[in-house]
Amino acid sequence: MPETQHSPAIEVEGLVKEYEYHHKEPGLRGSLRSLLRRETLHKRAVDNISFQIQPGEVVGFLGPNGAGKTTTLKVLCALLYPTSGSVSVLGHVPSRREASYLRSIALVMGQKNMLWWDIPAMETLLLHKEMYRIPEREFRTTVDELSEMLEVGHLLRVQVRKLSLGERMKMELLAALVHAPDVLFLDEPTIGLDVVSQARVREFLKGLNAQQGTTILLTSHYMDDIEALCPRVMLIDMGRIGYDGPLASLVERTSPHKLVSAVYAEPVPRDELLNAIGSLPVQPTDDPLKVSLAVPRDQVAEVASRLLRAGRIADLSIEEPPVEEVIREVFGKAAGERGVS
Repeated sequence: MPETQHSPAIEVEGLVKEYEYHHKEPGLRGSLRSLLRRETLHKRAVDNISFQIQPGEVVGFLGPNGAGKTTTLKVLCALLYPTSGSVSVLGHVPSRREASYLRSIALVMGQKNMLWWDIPAMETLLLHKEMYRIPEREFRTTVDELSEMLEVGHLLRVQVRKLSLGERMKMELLAALVHAPDVLFLDEPTIGLDVVSQARVREFLKGLNAQQGTTILLTSHYMDDIEALCPRVMLIDMGRIGYDGPLASLVERTSPHKLVSAVYAEPVPRDELLNAIGSLPVQPTDDPLKVSLAVPRDQVAEVASRLLRAGRIADLSIEEPPVEEVIREVFGKAAGERGVS
């Protein structure tokens, strides 16, 4: 049988979002001058970007502060109108704000609260039940399943202000997902959380995508979020997308080296070690029996072989450079090309 062709869950073509603002010099003179002749300026937050996201994909949307990430998410969620270009999410035009569209999406912003602090989260969930007209049995089943996945069932009737930051973030996710949206937009969902809470939120999102096929577009400054969840990433800077593709390909293209580390069972003669290392730069390490090298990709097998012959090996590892380092290098180069120090 021929494969069924699916329409993209999200389709963006030539999206532009421009803001108008006024410039005023400080002080009384500046205020008087602006009364007589106001200087109007324009800033293009999103500059002619295009992309598609297929149903069930989890995509990381990365960029420095002010790059256009949150603006793009707000356009997709119908919180902002586009200046020009076309946007389609699940076959809907977001700016029309159709009820059927709003019921099919959810937005979670790590720095914004959806829950009321003075009442238990369950009260907000019951309100959402009425807003989205969720049948009673379906509502109870969904709440039970999500609260079990998030490990917060015992907290549903606790006042929100008495929850920890990690517990509140889990409740925000539960509230966003109680109507079973097909597309989930996440803007810094793990910001401010401790390491354990971050890991649990990631595992929840991974399970949600696997079990329900939820399409997820995620922005995050935590590279652990991206590595754990996003096979595909889009890099945006100055409102323009500079890369759209597999995370692994970005790492390989941007970083020409791999990290090769050898831990020896006993000290290695200096001559043998120098012969194995050659002219390669050695990474600093506190372990006198450990050697770490940044090795060109086409030399990894040869260098690993030399390290193995140099002495009795206790452990040998070959790793990609940290994704955070790769992203920092990408945007560092972009800033340098623009003359930003």
